[in-house]
Amino acid sequence: MSIINTMQTRLAVLAPSHLDIQDDSAAHAGHAGASSGGHYDLLIVSAAFNGKNRVQRQRLVYQALGDLMQNGIHALAMRTLTPEEL
Repeated sequence: MSIINTMQTRLAVLAPSHLDIQDDSAAHAGHAGASSGGHYDLLIVSAAFNGKNRVQRQRLVYQALGDLMQNGIHALAMRTLTPEEL
């Protein structure tokens, strides 16, 4: 299973209405630390983010991804939106 597929599977716990993950790793080839994991850009839209600030939303994403943040993902840019914010 690819890292993106694994990310999609784990993020399913947030019941996203929209999920887009871009692999930007090629743009960071040779970057210090890039060998320990990839660089990804995430857009996730979920009602689970209702009433939560940006930090709380990001914590939910980190919790869902679990150990991937230490093994598989080196950098993660994320946009976390509610359905109303899309």
